[in-house]
Formats: sequence, C-alpha cells, structure tokens
Amino acid sequence: MNIFESDILRTLSEKKYSNQRSLSESSGYSLGVINKSLKKLFNEGYLDSENNLTEKARKDIAKKSPKNAIILAAGFGMRMVPINTISPKAFLEVNGEALIERIIKQLHEVGIRDICIVVGYMKEQFEYLIDEYGVKLIVNEEYKEKNNLHSLALASQYLSNTYIIPSDIWCNNNPFSENELYSWYMVSDLVDDESNVRINRKMELVTSLNGGNQMIGISYLIEKDSDIVRNRLSQYDKEKKYTNSFWEETLVEGDRMLVQAKVVHSSDVVEINTYEELRELDEESNHLKSDAISLISDVLNVRDKDITEIEVLKKGMTNHSFLFSVLDTKYIMRIPGEGTDNLVDRKGEAEVYNVIKDKGISDDIIYINPKNGYKISKYLDGSRVCNPRNKDDLKKCMARLKFFHSLCLKVDHSFDIFEKIDFYESLWDGNKSIFRDYNYTKENVFSLKKLIDGMEKDWCLTHIDAVPDNFLFVNIDGKESVRLIDWEYAGMQDPHVDIAMFCIYSLYDRKEIDRLIDIYFEGKCRKEIRIKIYAYIAVCGLLWSNWCEYKRNLGVEFGEYSIRQYRYAKDYYKIVMEELNNEGR
Repeated sequence: MNIFESDILRTLSEKKYSNQRSLSESSGYSLGVINKSLKKLFNEGYLDSENNLTEKARKDIAKKSPKNAIILAAGFGMRMVPINTISPKAFLEVNGEALIERIIKQLHEVGIRDICIVVGYMKEQFEYLIDEYGVKLIVNEEYKEKNNLHSLALASQYLSNTYIIPSDIWCNNNPFSENELYSWYMVSDLVDDESNVRINRKMELVTSLNGGNQMIGISYLIEKDSDIVRNRLSQYDKEKKYTNSFWEETLVEGDRMLVQAKVVHSSDVVEINTYEELRELDEESNHLKSDAISLISDVLNVRDKDITEIEVLKKGMTNHSFLFSVLDTKYIMRIPGEGTDNLVDRKGEAEVYNVIKDKGISDDIIYINPKNGYKISKYLDGSRVCNPRNKDDLKKCMARLKFFHSLCLKVDHSFDIFEKIDFYESLWDGNKSIFRDYNYTKENVFSLKKLIDGMEKDWCLTHIDAVPDNFLFVNIDGKESVRLIDWEYAGMQDPHVDIAMFCIYSLYDRKEIDRLIDIYFEGKCRKEIRIKIYAYIAVCGLLWSNWCEYKRNLGVEFGEYSIRQYRYAKDYYKIVMEELNNEGR
C-alpha cells in the first residue's frame, strides 16, 4: 500500500463510501488517484466489491493504530524573550488555553490517554498535569546542555505506535486520529529557508540544502519504524556530535527521511517560537503582558505593537538580552539573569553609567533601572567583539582600555576582590566547594593580599569585567571605534585588574598573558608590576571560580571555564611565589 491508498483506506474507515467524488473531497485526492487506488485496494483484499473494509483491512488498521503519545517539553525556549522567564513555552496561552493542555485534550478526543511528557526547564510547573490529565512526567536533567534528541531518548521505551509532539505547537484542527496506517512527519505548505527537507512527488521527505517545507515537528511512528528510531536514539545519545541534535536526525536515511510527509496548511498548525508569533496568533494572549515590553513602551513612548523584530541575543554569563526595533531603530534590552540580584550592585552600576555616559567609551544607554537592573541601550549596528587571538585587535583594545584608565574617573563604591571571594562563598548556603583542596587554595590566594596591598598602584574607576566579549568594534561616521560595554561590576580598584580579567576570560597561557601585558605597557612593564598582575590573575581566578560555584547551585553550568578559573588561582599563586624567590624576596 502506498501513501495514497493508505489515506483513502483510512478515510473509508472513518466515513462510509458513497461515491468517488465524495471520497475525493474527503481525502483531498483527484478522481484519477481515487479510481486507481480503489482498484488496487480491492485487488489486494482490503475492500470488497462495495468498497467496504474487509477483515484484512480492519486487522491492518488495528495493528497500526495509535497507542500513546510523547510530548517534548524540556527546553528553555530562548527565542521567546522577553517572556521565557515566566514559564515554559508549553504554557503559552492562545485564546485562553495553554498549548500543552490543548494538545492533551486533542489526544483525548481520539482516545489517546497514555501520554508521557519529557520536562526540564521549570519542570515543577508541569506537575499538576499528572492529576488533571493522568500524564506521566519524565525529567530531562540535561535540558540545558542537550537538545531534544536526548529528551526522546529518555522516553524511547515508550515508542510503539506513537505520536511525538513538540509542546510549542498550536493546532486549529485536531491533527490526531484514531487510525493511522503509516509513519509520517508533519510539514507545512509554507516555504522555509531554514528547513532542510522538502516534499517530492511521491510525498516523501527528501533532504534539501536550499530550504524547503517548514518543519512542524509533530510525527507519528508505527511499531516497525519506532524500533529503528529507538535503536538510533540509543546509539546517537551516546555520541558527543549529537549533543545539540534534534530527534529528527534519527529519521534520516541517506538523502531522505524513512517516514512519509504529512502536509498541513500554514494557518492550521503553528509552531510558536517568538513573542511576535504569539502576538500574531492571539494579540490578547495573557502571556504578551510582559514587564519588559511595558517598560520599552513607556521609555520610548510607543505602543506595544510598535515593538518589532524581537530577537534573542547570545545568552550571557550574567544576563539575558534581546534585540528589538522601534520605528526602524534597533535597541538592546538587558534582563538580569538568575541570582544576579545577589551578585550585582545595580545602584552602583547606574552611578557608573552616569559618570561615563559622555566619555565616548561605552554603549549608548537610553535607560537603566538602579533597582532591578533592566537596561535599554541603542544597538551598535555592524559591531563585532574583540578576537583575543588577533594581535591587531589586542593593540586597539588595550589602547582603549589604557585611555579609559587614564581618565582616572571616580565613583563612590569600590570592588574589593578578596571581600567578593568571601561574599560569593557565603552564597553557597553552607554547601562545600566542589573542589576538594579549596580551603588550601583559598589560604594560598589570600596570602597574596599583603603583597598586593604593599605594591604601587593607582586607584580609579576600573571596569573589572574587561573581557574580549565586552570590547565592541563599531563604525561611527565612517571611523572605527572601540567601545566597552557591560559595566555591572565596575568600581574603584587598581586598573591593572582589568588586564588580569581579560587574560583569564580568554583562557590565556603564560606566553599569551605576557604578550598582553607587553601590549598594554608598550613593552615597558616593570617586573614588580608584572608580578602584581600575576597575583591578580590568581586572586581573580578564585573570585570567578566561586562565582561559578554559586551559579552552579542555581543550575547554571559553565563547564571548562569554571575549572580553568580555579586552575589560575592555583597555578599563578605558584608563579608569583617563584618570581618572588627569583627576586630574592
């Protein structure tokens, strides 16, 4: 049975045959396809002479009919800024109904009650569904590090005759059925430049490098294809190269998918990925009510609908930011990340921006709230960040940093590194460090305080977070300029701390560190100053290691960065001691 014959047989199982024209209207196929398929189904014993289903047809339909469903709902939904910190995408409301509840109800309508939901981000919000709808929850603890291939792998034992459904889908009509006769993957009739599949004449999904049909994500697998997908999930989930892969990778065989295409109209099934897509679908949705959108509207004196082209920027280590447009002008809004109210003095940050606003060294700030840290700035179009491996970039960035330091700006607060080390440690809520020799390392690092305090130093406004990603190369009136952004940690301190911070964020080795020092000082750095910067590298390494440990307790991991910071604390304490011994001190 091909796809056309299967669809016609399924239509006949749901609606008694009257005539070919009626069947054509119900199935969507031409009279020619109907006529040819009916003959084939009769010849193969699926229909009798009156086009009624035979016992053979009923058994085949029963064998392939849906048994259960798996809903994938673990992801963070980064593109849903600025509303993704409120709840998972599955709970976005369209016409007063949460997406995931609509999906569950549509499954119930066709008799599917065996439903698993793979959860991760804000997993607790899904708990009520167990009592309300009798679902099972499977927790994906690695939802931040892995894509939904891992989510489906966790639920692979439940694959049989199964619907696989993303949780961010709104379906106008019920896409599910009591009867299915083959495996399929749903795509839209909308052309999508980002899609990597298209439909051929046989209704197969073939791979495409130049866009194709928009991939919706809903799929149905019959048992034999479930076995294939289950085996591939088991294999792929163990391989690092599939860490960021979608589960659809398991459907690919050569230049096509192993399942057929199911095509829907773009207005009937909508995948909601962005704030604007939700607004377009239901401009009265409760989830459009966002503090961030209301703030933008008030600050720029525009209507909510004038805020367009909302796009998430790369997730920062401290904050979440998004790009948006108002009347052809682009802006960036920063929303403080998890736990930053404990990490950043927002009042002090506002003071810093007030001091630097007319110096031409920072981004163009439109608004900053000294209480919650919300910030709006103009987007520097065509900008790029510093490449810490490019010597020309380093020369320009260090020249700009040196100019900022030469201004000797003053604010009313300081950034005490040793005090902050203890403060970040206090935020662990009594938990011990993940590093077994932490106390020994901390004792060594703190022994450097007397050395640092006794060394010559200036005392002025210091950026503290002067890392490559915070140096922006921009073109202003046809001239290249370097701007420093993200002044959250800035305060009074020895400006040479900024050199140390740049080095440890770049994960420099000693040769690269010495090169940067030589660039900043134009080859005239005194030995004592170099040793002091080494000491700052040790101290700042422990500082950010403790910071990472705090964020880790909040569920935010930084991988190699965290380990490398701790190594800087240990290794550069030893280097300072060696240098002092060589100096006879």
